[in-house]
Amino acid sequence: MESHIVKVLSVTPVTHNVRRFKVEKPAGYHFIPGQATEVSINKPGWAEERRPFTFTGLNEWDHLEFTIKIYEDHHSVTAELNQLAPGDSLTLHDVWGAIHYKGEGVFIAGGAGVTPFIAIFRDLQQKGQLGNNTLIFSNKTSADIILQDEFQQMLGKRFINTLTEEEAPGYDHRKIDAAYLREKISDFNQHFYICGPDPMVQQLKEILSGLTGKADLITIEI
Repeated sequence: MESHIVKVLSVTPVTHNVRRFKVEKPAGYHFIPGQATEVSINKPGWAEERRPFTFTGLNEWDHLEFTIKIYEDHHSVTAELNQLAPGDSLTLHDVWGAIHYKGEGVFIAGGAGVTPFIAIFRDLQQKGQLGNNTLIFSNKTSADIILQDEFQQMLGKRFINTLTEEEAPGYDHRKIDAAYLREKISDFNQHFYICGPDPMVQQLKEILSGLTGKADLITIEI
């Protein structure tokens, strides 16, 4: 099994509870946008605590990037990650993941579930292939929206935000359900990519299976 010890280069805030971790990239390391790896902290008591995190940078960058939501309410790996500083180290394991770009479509994300889509959209933008891809992003509040400015710049009107616990100008205040999807999407004969909390993913998979009539148009993390 592949593993690499890499140094943390920087830790910077993205939102009030999301951090960007820039780390060394091992020689020959390769991933497809949307893929992830298991990460553990190279400290006593933490080395066996592996957690999956998605690469949010691009393969051609000279470093790796992870965009990680920090959970401070319990003794968690992410809370410990939040204590790291440049020079500390992580262990990376095998690259894996079922979410990768198959063609133009609608990306639906809940909270930190947007992370696999970050590298996909960045890769498409670099190639000039953003096309008509759309991102529907559900968060509790506007303060929780990860990389709002970057997605807005990339997607414009095809970046649709809905908030479940806040009413604010410029944002929908709706749950993503069948009625909402019918309202926002005119063509269900295209690819759909879903990532977020497990109950949300399973519910939307069932809804979209009915709306598309084609299970092979729906991509989720397995």
